Amino acid sequence: MLHWLASTDAHPLIASSVFHYEFEYIHPFADGNGRMGRLWQSLILARWNPLFADLPVESLVHAHQHAYYDALRESTEQTDSAPFIRFILRMIEAALRSSTPQVTPQVTPQVGKLLRLLDDELSREALQERLGLKDRQSFRSRYLKPALAAGLIEMTRPDTPNSRSQRYRLTAAGRGSSGKQDRLSNSIR
Repeated sequence: MLHWLASTDAHPLIASSVFHYEFEYIHPFADGNGRMGRLWQSLILARWNPLFADLPVESLVHAHQHAYYDALRESTEQTDSAPFIRFILRMIEAALRSSTPQVTPQVTPQVGKLLRLLDDELSREALQERLGLKDRQSFRSRYLKPALAAGLIEMTRPDTPNSRSQRYRLTAAGRGSSGKQDRLSNSIR
């Protein structure tokens, strides 16, 4: 299954759903297979697009558990994962609709911190220093890439992303999202 996942041309939404179904089908553990299958799917999707990392698909599957098991059973009876794929894609769509406002992307705590401190055009090194982070790879995957993918920050030199003079700045969406994060933080205190 892992080899197939690494080599498939299927869209990540489909590939992650097929992997999830096949994991449930082989049922490798005495307990926890459903949770592990959903975790694998979430990991596959988050690797494709970091915005999927916090998508509450697990909650929707739990709320529709009977339909989840029906889709698994139907796919097994038909020896075709299509019924399960349809079910999971409906859950993903519902999660996207329920957790993300129409235009504003969901902001993780890490991206929120990045947005709050980005008050000027700053280099990756300066951003990491301000955040107190040493691990470059972790910074890129948990802060920088999700903020770029969500259109909350932008590169000053998009044609040369690895340039030593590359800087990052807030977009209009990032400025709006940063303000919302501040208001949310203040209301929680």
